[in-house]
Amino acid sequence: MNKLFYLIVGFIMSFPVLSQSKLEIANLANNKTATYQEFIGFLEEMASKHLFINLDTIGNTDAGMPIHLIQIEPRKSSLSKILINNNIHPGESDGIEATIRLLKNYSEEKLNRPAHTQINIIACYNIGGMLNRNSTTRVNQNGPEAYGFRGNARNYDLNRDFVKADTKNAFAFYKIFHLVKPDIFIDNHVSNGADYQYTLTHLFSQHNKLGGPLADYQEKKMIPYITKELNKKGIPSTPYVNVYNAPPNNGFSQYLDTPRYSSGYTSLWHTLSFMIETHMLKNYEKRVMATYETLIESINFLDANYQTIKTKRRAQKDYWQKQELYPLHWKIDSTKITNFEFKGYKYTYENSQVTGFKRLKYLNHQPDNFEIDYYNNYKSSKHVKLPKFYLVPQAWERVVERLKANEVELIKLKKDSLIEVTEVKIKDYKTLKNPYEGHYLHYHTKTEENQNKLTFKKGDILVDPKQSAIRYIVEVLEPEATDSFFNWNFFDTILQRKEGFSPYVFEDLAYEILMKNSSLRKEFEILKSKDESFAKDPNAQLNWIYKTAELQEKEYLRYPIFKIY
Repeated sequence: MNKLFYLIVGFIMSFPVLSQSKLEIANLANNKTATYQEFIGFLEEMASKHLFINLDTIGNTDAGMPIHLIQIEPRKSSLSKILINNNIHPGESDGIEATIRLLKNYSEEKLNRPAHTQINIIACYNIGGMLNRNSTTRVNQNGPEAYGFRGNARNYDLNRDFVKADTKNAFAFYKIFHLVKPDIFIDNHVSNGADYQYTLTHLFSQHNKLGGPLADYQEKKMIPYITKELNKKGIPSTPYVNVYNAPPNNGFSQYLDTPRYSSGYTSLWHTLSFMIETHMLKNYEKRVMATYETLIESINFLDANYQTIKTKRRAQKDYWQKQELYPLHWKIDSTKITNFEFKGYKYTYENSQVTGFKRLKYLNHQPDNFEIDYYNNYKSSKHVKLPKFYLVPQAWERVVERLKANEVELIKLKKDSLIEVTEVKIKDYKTLKNPYEGHYLHYHTKTEENQNKLTFKKGDILVDPKQSAIRYIVEVLEPEATDSFFNWNFFDTILQRKEGFSPYVFEDLAYEILMKNSSLRKEFEILKSKDESFAKDPNAQLNWIYKTAELQEKEYLRYPIFKIY
């Protein structure tokens, strides 16, 4: 029976892999996209036939299968690298089909390979989602007729996992990203939202947050070049239309890509990063071709400007390492508005035949070009002073694991040491009421700092932020940062007090404490007189004494990452 079982499994595993000849570009006209097995079969055949195409497997995923990395070698020496990510959301399959066309056109010499740029493509990042194929979940999308699912094998949205790294996919991405060290990173998507004339929108990493010389270069050189060349090909584009169930006529703000997202994460490493966002309602073939042409023009831009981009990236690294203050939070700068003509549609509100309420209806047979306000400037609303070192106790293994996976340079203490450090206390925080990507995410975190001498153990870890990973280090270790490890619940055990008191026992000690400490007693009486709820709550009063007299454990609300200034 075992022999028969393995024969059946072998037959099933080999059956879906189709050769290149069976994977026709004509699929697009038939509103189809390749299955995972078809796509990998195509890549394997291309790599076997063409020396300039390499196909490798790296890491693992929650689906139990490694990620395939395609490398297209340049005609000359490789001096720059681009990394393209496909199928982070497998229902958004435009990048898969664009990759097929890219490889076929390079192999048939319909397209000249770049001279100096190595092209790296993550064939399918979300394998589990691509294998979970259906025709119903993306009810708003105009094709293809069958597609993969947004969640991965464990139902995570991988485009929220670049910091918390709950998935094997994220650790595989770390390996690929730090192996390639790309100058440009592109993530292929299909957008939801309003209706408008454009097939193509783009979401470049927010330029104020990007900062440094790369921000200016992205805004003044890269974006104008790519959009101009696409316009020549009859593909107008617009910044990502950041609205929901509302027309864009009143303007919109640039999407702030914090480090949980792919471009927010990759830009921490001084990489020019953006998402291609084709429009879900447009013809599938046009969407794929818009993605394909954007990839081509991005490759062309890098190949023509690789020396300048390398120089800018080095300057970007130096810029951030020279900063003494680091911005943690951003808000829209409403004093700086960018105006441009937007290619939209007329719209109306009419009674819904389903609910009876008013519903938005675009009149997409009536194009309407109008000027909009685009809020694409942000300003920092919170800075933090960078320490000389962060000190990470070795007990926090999940934190150390992620630092190592991101090639952060770590220094281990060689012996037990008494060190003067800055302690960080969590003063306040809010928590989402509903689960978000497997977490109850914290936000609006506020802290205070004080000095103390503490003993640390041999093997505890010093992290000097002044290294290549500076931006990643600060974003994950500063608890107030939007996507910090604290906000992603890595340290929730410090939020619960482990020791306490029984009121009937503590009453006598509390009285003794107040009698021996007149200033504490005075503060206690003032608080009772000013706070009615406190005055009526005996447990709150005893708890105040327990806390203020410093009887409670020091670990409670003490953030376990320390600073050395």
